[in-house]
Amino acid sequence: MRQTMRWVAVLLLSCTTAWSQVGDLPRSTPEEQGIPSAVVAHLLDTLIGAPGANIHSVMILRHGKVIAEVYPEPWKAEYRHTMYSCSKTFVSVAVGLAVDEHKLRVTDRVVTFFPEYKLELMSPELASMTVRDLLIMASGIAPDEHLRAECSDWIRAYLSKPVKTPGRIFKYDSLCTYLLSAILQRVTGMKTLDYLKAHLFRYMNITEVGWEESPEGYNVGGWGLHIQCESMAKLGQLLLQKGRWGGRQLVSESWVHQMMKRQIPVNHRRTKFYGYQMWSCTPRRAYCADGRLGQYILVMPEQDMVVAITECAIAPQLHLVWEELLPHLSDEPLEQSEESERLKEKMASYRYLTPEGTDTLSMMKEMEGRVYAFTDNEFGWKTLSFEQHDGRMEMKVLDKYGRRYSLSLGYGEWLTSEIAAYPLYSMNARQKFKGLQGPFYVAGSYAWRDDALNVRLEYVNWISAAALEIRPIDDRLVIRVRKSYQKREEEMWGREVPPKS
Repeated sequence: MRQTMRWVAVLLLSCTTAWSQVGDLPRSTPEEQGIPSAVVAHLLDTLIGAPGANIHSVMILRHGKVIAEVYPEPWKAEYRHTMYSCSKTFVSVAVGLAVDEHKLRVTDRVVTFFPEYKLELMSPELASMTVRDLLIMASGIAPDEHLRAECSDWIRAYLSKPVKTPGRIFKYDSLCTYLLSAILQRVTGMKTLDYLKAHLFRYMNITEVGWEESPEGYNVGGWGLHIQCESMAKLGQLLLQKGRWGGRQLVSESWVHQMMKRQIPVNHRRTKFYGYQMWSCTPRRAYCADGRLGQYILVMPEQDMVVAITECAIAPQLHLVWEELLPHLSDEPLEQSEESERLKEKMASYRYLTPEGTDTLSMMKEMEGRVYAFTDNEFGWKTLSFEQHDGRMEMKVLDKYGRRYSLSLGYGEWLTSEIAAYPLYSMNARQKFKGLQGPFYVAGSYAWRDDALNVRLEYVNWISAAALEIRPIDDRLVIRVRKSYQKREEEMWGREVPPKS
């Protein structure tokens, strides 16, 4: 009995640790913070219901309190989400910490941090490139998205490229941020993530976080941060509070000002500006960390608001926040109404639709018991087999590395499975996923329709999703695939493996 109680205590402790960050920020009603609940409800409906939307989380703060949060099923608050360029703003904060510690100056020359490259072989333009030039995306080097996939020595390859006058022309390039991350590691002796953990995250109770690493052993910086939505909102609130958190000045106010200042025009008409790894949202005097496919940390000082959003959608939706929310704000608390309770119910009810169709089909008899072998594919599947019973489908996978796992699919519901594999990922880089610790989870649902098995897979602690139309034809299995991060459909097919005699 005593042994049982000890294991129960260990289990409870581990659960508390895993959930410790969820619900960390203070909560309030929209009316208490001067926003009608009906307006918030309409905004959420519009975001989630927009054509092509794939919202994973939304968190809205005003006056430092969460007034709305949504995680449509099968997504959950505790799941981490991978970031694309939203990661860059975290790097900028880390650079500010190093500047505050006098380990780094924005006027420092980039090449001085890489003494293995001989200065006499460098152009004057490369020798003049500064840390500030990297911060404002004006390195003078033409962006090359293929570099990180074609070689393992990213820094050498990048600094070997032709350089035009640095600091003059904005050219968005994630490798600028990668160099900043490498410089941080060289001047602090710590990886960028570890440096943030020691100097920032531990004071903000941000522990559920990871970051991809390059083949060279640096956090990749410009992408690859793996973090919860509430932690994103915390960073936004830190910036809104000019670097202060819990009575402590974590980042200097002057650095936060520089991050959000209009440092360089993005276009020749000077209608859009960039700060230190952060966008200036003109003319609204707001600032934004913005990641490909829809990860946002929106900081609005005039309204004393922060909005954090994660999704995977090709069409941007940030404009809906301006249009649906900002015109209805009040500087004074509003009278409480029944709309507040309705909003709570609504926020808890959002759920992704499962595939339409029936739960069984005679064609299942043709697939069940068969094993299909596939050529190389992005899923990494080597063979697939299927079982169906009691409203549940099991896709049994053997991947190209010899790992076996099952994807559980619910009919009219979402079932979540842990997978011994990496998720779908649009990033094309050498050793992607390096430095990230699993497990990863996939929520699945299915239905039979038009003689095909329709499957939806949501990689719920990542970013991506896939819709599959699976159709058996003689001894083949043809799968049409539509991924959430691209418009075109793809086709893959497998052939039945003859049973062993």
